[in-house]
Amino acid sequence: FIETDFADGLGTIILNRPPANVLNIAMMEEISDRLEAWQGKKDLKVVLFKAEGKCFSAGVDVGEHMGGLAPKMIEAFHRIFRLMEKFGALNMASVYGNCLGGGCELAIFCDLVVADESAKLGQPEIQVGVFPPIAAQLMPRIMGRKAAMDLILSGRIISAEEAQRLGLVNKVVKEGDLESETNAFLKPYLRLSAEVLRITKKAVSAGLRDHLEPSLKAIEDIYLNELMKTHD
Repeated sequence: FIETDFADGLGTIILNRPPANVLNIAMMEEISDRLEAWQGKKDLKVVLFKAEGKCFSAGVDVGEHMGGLAPKMIEAFHRIFRLMEKFGALNMASVYGNCLGGGCELAIFCDLVVADESAKLGQPEIQVGVFPPIAAQLMPRIMGRKAAMDLILSGRIISAEEAQRLGLVNKVVKEGDLESETNAFLKPYLRLSAEVLRITKKAVSAGLRDHLEPSLKAIEDIYLNELMKTHD
């Protein structure tokens, strides 16, 4: 369900589960396995997430949210973010079309995001009776509590331009220019030292005292042991 490449400090992961790159457990495991294989790769500077098909990703497979599958799905999905956090390289997403739910979480977890003007971002999970754990951890840190509450509790979908105003996206480009604009955007980072990039990213996180693990564990406990036990 993915294609990957590594060259000149750039690791590329292409979501390729047509038509909408819905993330199922098998696809999540493929992404994590590739990230794990790149752990300790000293010349890795940037991991770029791209997609084939009609959109970046319409989200996580709803069927795999159900009942007994929920813990396995959460574990498989969150393993991606734990690995992204662990290896310290810059992460970048290049998004277009629907970038929703788990697809939106994957994009905004990245340090850098380029979106074309067709992109629609949002966390509609609340409308089917759940909430987005990664967004719950991350969005208040990116855009503040009130804006995060609005998006997570309403489930509304926003344009690339609004996402940029809120700090979820670095740059919005014209439809059709995403590939060339993404390459131009990431090129300066590829000229830098991989080790210095990792250490600098670590320093920014340390300055924020923004450690993923304790808060994500608390959110997972609420999701699996409170939310998933309700009828609603």
